[in-house]
Amino acid sequence: MTTTGTRWLSADEQVAWRAYYEILVQLSEAPDRRLRMSQLAEETAASKSRISHAVARLEERGWVRRIQCPTDRRGAFAELTEEGYAALVAAAPGHVEQVRSTLLDPLTAGQVRQLQEISEAIQAAVGDLPRGAISCP
Repeated sequence: MTTTGTRWLSADEQVAWRAYYEILVQLSEAPDRRLRMSQLAEETAASKSRISHAVARLEERGWVRRIQCPTDRRGAFAELTEEGYAALVAAAPGHVEQVRSTLLDPLTAGQVRQLQEISEAIQAAVGDLPRGAISCP
């Protein structure tokens, strides 16, 4: 994924930013671009219900599809489609530029490390809460 003129995030900047997980990114980096719905919820620090609704919206766009687990009738996978991957690739340069210009460029290298530490502390605290304790409208 190379684009001329795109100022990609450094490793430290990426770690700080990626404390906020995104469904499409998680799926794009998973083996076969597929994760169990429960694992996707865990990786994005979201409730199973919230992930289910978000995946439904992505399915409507044709970017994600659900696949029933062949060994567990109650389980399902979310899989990134080729169309979803293409949308992610197309959005990445603009997304990273927006992240850089609004979040990272105003910070010093030390502040980026602090942002990472703060983000990890928040993520750890959220991870200690019971599932579904935090919900978004």
